[in-house]
Amino acid sequence: MGEFTLDRNPSFPGIEGQLVLLILDGVGLYKGRTEGYEGNAVDLASTPTLDRLLAEAPIVMRLKAHGTAVGLPSDDDMGNSEVGHNAMGAGRVFVQGAQLVNRAIADGTMFSGPVWKGLVARVIQRDSTFHLIGLLSDGYVHSHIDHVVTMIRRLVEEGVKRIRIHALADGRDVDPVSYHVYIDRLETVLAEAKGAGVDAAVASGGGRMQITMDRYEADWTVVERGWQAHVLGEAPNRFRTAAEAVRAIRERDPEITDQYMPSFVVVDEEGRPVGPILDGDAVVFFNFRGDRAIEISRAFEEEDFQAFDRKCRPDVLYAGIMEYDGDLKIPKKYLVNPPAIDRTLGEYLAANDVTQFALSETQKFGHVTYFWNGNRGGKFDEKLETYVEIPSDRVLFEQRPWMKAAEITDRTLEAIRAGDQRFLRINFANGDMVGHSGLLEPTVLAVEAVDLCLSRLVRGVDEADGTLIVVADHGNADDMVERDKQGRPKRDDRGEPRRRTSHSLNPVPFLIHRARGPELALRDDLPEAGLANVAATVLELLGFAAPEEYEPSLLA
Repeated sequence: MGEFTLDRNPSFPGIEGQLVLLILDGVGLYKGRTEGYEGNAVDLASTPTLDRLLAEAPIVMRLKAHGTAVGLPSDDDMGNSEVGHNAMGAGRVFVQGAQLVNRAIADGTMFSGPVWKGLVARVIQRDSTFHLIGLLSDGYVHSHIDHVVTMIRRLVEEGVKRIRIHALADGRDVDPVSYHVYIDRLETVLAEAKGAGVDAAVASGGGRMQITMDRYEADWTVVERGWQAHVLGEAPNRFRTAAEAVRAIRERDPEITDQYMPSFVVVDEEGRPVGPILDGDAVVFFNFRGDRAIEISRAFEEEDFQAFDRKCRPDVLYAGIMEYDGDLKIPKKYLVNPPAIDRTLGEYLAANDVTQFALSETQKFGHVTYFWNGNRGGKFDEKLETYVEIPSDRVLFEQRPWMKAAEITDRTLEAIRAGDQRFLRINFANGDMVGHSGLLEPTVLAVEAVDLCLSRLVRGVDEADGTLIVVADHGNADDMVERDKQGRPKRDDRGEPRRRTSHSLNPVPFLIHRARGPELALRDDLPEAGLANVAATVLELLGFAAPEEYEPSLLA
């Protein structure tokens, strides 16, 4: 065990029985009014169990789950599931992807390294094309348009003569109908490049939930559609410009939001795609967040690729803006080093013979495993750790807002009754995944489904004389409408509140429930407590003294 040996806590022997950490993904607490707030699916939902726990649990806090509290550039930046689980699992705050890319651009290291230089040299020497693929957004969750703009201008400065952009629509971490705004900004930058004698254009696009950005192998057809559009220049929608594509698709389906926009390719006067990816080209995937970048990276890099028929695999030099999986080394080349997250809670527990159980459905399985463990795939100890994935449905989440909450609850109760797992971490994905639809009614149903399952888990934990922690990784379902600076809902032409599909900046609940055992006290000197304080709290409840580098426990 060596350096990972933990001391026992000299003042608190720890709880008896099992400790269950339940993450209500996307369930925040609105920081203003808490009842009857327009667009707050958490408050509109019937949640008798959560309401009772918040009212009766001896320990209740509101934790920061966004901005600098989870390693993002500023407190104007929404938290997300990746950084939230990183913070909870690591016990301290690490500078995250957006900030790392910002720094690498500011100090020039992104463009001075061998990967960037090799990409540029390749296209100049071969008179080929430099492709940029990724989410065109300023949501700061997966990507930022400023990074794309900077790369385009740098390519022009360095003498690249042909640039193609494959621009994915967000509509999830930003306004749900704002793709045209980002396309317009991009076209302005591309016009500058053209003025400098560079052949620069948007080549393909589509919504992030339709093409390219699948995760956890939930639906490889999403990546296949992206491959067809970006690489092969094939899509059911063909237009002369990206702006024309957006207008026409919206006219055809006025209810469509950006994240579900079908794939399209831009074609020339003769109907030929303007930017298929060909032998000799260079490609950068410019998303910095890893989960939705891994599969498309595998499609570019793997020799023996079986997920779908690529039809052809062009000889390209491929790189990510960051490394997306440090264990599997995906991708092989990247521009900015990822955060080095070490000494995680999972690693400490494994080294101290504590059994661990991690469970979620596909959409969040990697969050309670890979992200929780500091962007590390696999287990620390096969004998001590049990990971269970419940396959997610392959339908729009608002069509089945209950998702797999019941199945997750069933499997968790089985593990509790078996009694051989000391620490269990569980994620209910409903509040986040359905919340991203921007649809209030199904999100209310999603929160209610979670509360029903929560009632079952509370009974199961009580019957086993265990302890339950309830927390969330960020807000989402708690604020489902766009607001002005005064917090008032923005309204559409019909006077209805405009749908919000992104996360909120609200704090998240943290509570500890125990049916029996000595009462626990809560510290009152941590007004800025955030998700990073969760790990030390878990260790203290298990009877260990937290490592010195961890953020302090929430227990007095």
